Amino acid sequence: MRNFLDIHKTDPADLRGMIDQAAAMKSARQGLPKGTPDAQQPLTNHMVALIFEKPSTRTRVSFDVGVRQMGGQTMVLSGADMQLGHGETIADTARVLSRYVDLIMIRTFDETTLLELAEHASVPVINGLTDRTHPCQIMADVLTYEEHRGPIAGKKVVWTGDGNNVCASFLHAAGQFGFDLTFSGPEVLDPEPEFVEFARSKGSTVTIERDVNKAVEGADLVVADTWVSMHDAQSTRERRHNLLRPYQVNDALMARAKPDALFMHCLPAHREEEVTSSVMDGPHSVIFDEAENRLHAQKAVLRWCLGV
Repeated sequence: MRNFLDIHKTDPADLRGMIDQAAAMKSARQGLPKGTPDAQQPLTNHMVALIFEKPSTRTRVSFDVGVRQMGGQTMVLSGADMQLGHGETIADTARVLSRYVDLIMIRTFDETTLLELAEHASVPVINGLTDRTHPCQIMADVLTYEEHRGPIAGKKVVWTGDGNNVCASFLHAAGQFGFDLTFSGPEVLDPEPEFVEFARSKGSTVTIERDVNKAVEGADLVVADTWVSMHDAQSTRERRHNLLRPYQVNDALMARAKPDALFMHCLPAHREEEVTSSVMDGPHSVIFDEAENRLHAQKAVLRWCLGV
């Protein structure tokens, strides 16, 4: 049984295998209607539980469609449906669900919920997002970069803004896939030292550069994310906007990166805040390829977890 809990907890060879399989599966579907089953049906007779304590668009749709394309069935459950960790312990929920389904994907708040679920489940568990990390997103991002520009190893990735859960998984990926990462944002929003040290321990160069104009020089990939969460209070939103406004990705900033640099954003984006529409819709942007690749990357993760 294999869990996909975080990129730094997964062997680099397995990560590479998933990226390569995702690319092959995507290529095999070119030109087919979206509802066409895959030629191979590795998830036939498999039931997958998709648990969402946090609202979702891309994670929900991409996992649901991916399971169905591979011949499996899904059961979509919200936090309200389950009262996860309230009326029943997470450990008992894990034991019960394991009697019904073949795999559990969870999108939750607290990382401890994910870890406790995985500890007590007897079926594989996938991290669909926690407040600390977002590994499935970064698998899609690596896939997206490589289909446009070739191997990501040795490249310079620049993260602008908040050192959040997506940034954390990018740092894990830097160590596992062999690229360098520069973080540019206010000190109070720096990524956790643990994530930085992991990447450095694997030989990646991780740089903290407050001057975003200097940070993006020579960048192969520039990445931004939303400045505020849907759960943030208005006062928090205003404070974060004031902190992060200097780190907006706009045309002038992208002009300082390499001429063929790509721009990514995991979406949803707040246009004219963390990134301008001219960048989102411009020649550097691959954000919609990136969104599509959640489907293909996660299909490969599902297959790896189930060994099919």
